[in-house]
Amino acid sequence: MELVKVTEAAKRRYDDACGAALGMEYVGERWALLLIRELLLGSRRFGEIRAGLPGISANILTQRLAGLESAGIVARQRLPSPANAQVYALTPWGYEAEPVVLALARWALRSPAHDPSLPFSAVSLMLSLKMLLVGERAGDWRATVAFRLGDDRYVAELADGALAVRRGVAGDAAATLSGSPGAFLPVVYGGMPLAMAGAIAVEGNRAIAERFTTLFQLPPKVE
Repeated sequence: MELVKVTEAAKRRYDDACGAALGMEYVGERWALLLIRELLLGSRRFGEIRAGLPGISANILTQRLAGLESAGIVARQRLPSPANAQVYALTPWGYEAEPVVLALARWALRSPAHDPSLPFSAVSLMLSLKMLLVGERAGDWRATVAFRLGDDRYVAELADGALAVRRGVAGDAAATLSGSPGAFLPVVYGGMPLAMAGAIAVEGNRAIAERFTTLFQLPPKVE
């Protein structure tokens, strides 16, 4: 009986040798890929992951974390004292999924069915900036801009026409923007001037903050 159980557990859902089929076995379960998204900017506690995925139940999140952990995509870690808390983080192989997540997101944004009024996590906003930067607009301009998104802190560093984003603080940030993730969408992607966005607070160099928010563009919709 034990041999039967092992065989059944090891059986693939898709009888297909394509790497795409194997990838779907790892991330095809509902919420799995979004869970990976929430970890792309660093480790998170269970409650923090769930806060970024408001539609997921604690039970399903536990199952998905266990599945990704058994696949070698996610690993549990223990923060040092004084925090001494358990967090979940992507493994080095897990981080390699970033271009897959960003490419899928950019592709799907071309659909007329995309609804920007739905919940939008802080990680989603920061990854979208990295994904939708228009390099020609940025040129050789360099800037460091910080974000306060609820309890989360992020840093966006622009250089050589590319944007690097990370969780944390930056003492050398030229400007700091504060607000809910959804408050940034009309400004960054809808053409609303930053000065008209009452839900976003700006500290530091306002001119740099205003220019920074004009560097991004959604992909064109499918006709």
